[in-house]
Order: sequence, then structure tokens, then C-alpha cells
Amino acid sequence: MKITRKIVNIDKERCNGCGECVTACAEGAIELVNGKAQLVAEHYCDGLAACLGECPQGAIGIVEREAEAFDPEAVEHYLRSAEVETRPSELRTVNSELTTGGALPCGCPSTQLQMFEKPCECADGSNTGARHQSALTHWPVQSKLIPPTAPFLKNADLLIASDCTLVAYPNFHEDFLKGKVIMMGCPKFDEAEEYIKKFADIFRVANIKSVTIVIMEVPCCSKMPLIVRKGMELAGKSISAEVVVINARGSIIRRLPLAA
Repeated sequence: MKITRKIVNIDKERCNGCGECVTACAEGAIELVNGKAQLVAEHYCDGLAACLGECPQGAIGIVEREAEAFDPEAVEHYLRSAEVETRPSELRTVNSELTTGGALPCGCPSTQLQMFEKPCECADGSNTGARHQSALTHWPVQSKLIPPTAPFLKNADLLIASDCTLVAYPNFHEDFLKGKVIMMGCPKFDEAEEYIKKFADIFRVANIKSVTIVIMEVPCCSKMPLIVRKGMELAGKSISAEVVVINARGSIIRRLPLAA
């Protein structure tokens, strides 16, 4: 039944597909379709606008119009259905702090916040039959997809890695990732200002304990420490940070503190 009520309105021209509104919506009323946020169904939106303050582009607003009435029972059924379809048994999918253990429906599975209950044992393919444990404790790992309020960021030792370092350095999990929360990105192909704002927001709200920045020995990678430093300055934070530089043959050639 349609009634006149408040409901989310999304400006697709402004939307950049970051997915932060998807994370903020406890009802799963928003998903990404072809890189743009949109309502899954009118009766999933409660009109309370929890997503409103999370949009960095100002693409979300609240309007009053004729729409399907909010249906909490339908929302509960939808969340449970999405959990069965998308959540592996060994993972705990973390939704917004407004919910308790529900899955986060999304048009792009890469934006679902996940925390691994235990390390994953993965065969290394060698003839000896040796096995190595993944040190990864969360998902996603791409900086663009991680909201500042992600629960795994709280009180974390943060590892910020340029994309190529994981391929170049053979013992990345053991030497860098163990015990840390990772955020990956490319300072050459991604927007520096977007990264600065993202890191600043994280440093403001997450109480980060330390930062390790792993980059390649190439000019474009040298921007990453500068981006992190500007993020700290913007947040008004001073956090212990180290920069590790790796060459193309997978050797560590420098370790130095992040310059103030």
C-alpha cells in the first residue's frame, strides 16, 4: 500500500559508487547497481536517513512523496535471505553497529564488511606439502571500499600498502600483515585527495595505534607516505608511522619513520 511519507532520494549524477551509504543502511535498502547507489525496494527504506551523513558526494537526500509503506517484516526476511546466499559459514559478516549480526546486502559483494573468525590455511602448491596461514582478518581490503567506521579499524595497527607490494614481496603476510588491518591502493591511478579525506576520517574516529606504509621503489609510490601524512594533519593526529620501501625484486631496501 502506498502512503505519503519520507523516503531516501538518490541523485545518480552525484553518486560516485563508493558504497558508504550501503554500509550505513541497517535495513539493506540501498545497493550498488552499475556503479551507482539505488533503492532495492521502497518498503525496505524506513526514511530515518541513517545513510544521509555518510555520503561524501551529497548525493543522498530525504523527500516526502507517495511510496510503499515501510515493512519491517519484509526487511527481516530480506536480510536473512541475503545472509544465506552471500555469507560463507566460516565468516561473520559485520553490518552497521545499529544491527546485531545481520548480513549486509549489496549489489557489489566487495563492499560487504567481513571479519574472519580464524586464519585461513591455504596450500602453497609446493611438492613438500607445506601449508601457510593467511594473516588476513577482514574484508574488504581496498581503501576505497572501507568506511571509516568499519569495526575492524577500531584500535588497529594499520597497514597501508601500495597494490604492487603484495606481488613483489614474497613473505608479505608473515612479515607485514600479521596482526594488522590492511588497506590497499595505488597512488598513481587513484585520486590522492580522496585518499587524504578517507585516511583523515579514519584517524579521527578509529583510534589507530600505529601505521605501517609499504610502498615500491618507484616515483609514483612515493606519494603514499605524503597522502598518509596529510591525512594525519587534516585529522589533527600524530600517530607513530613507519615507511617500508621494496624494490622490484622483492627486497626491503629502506625502513624509515614517516617524516613529520
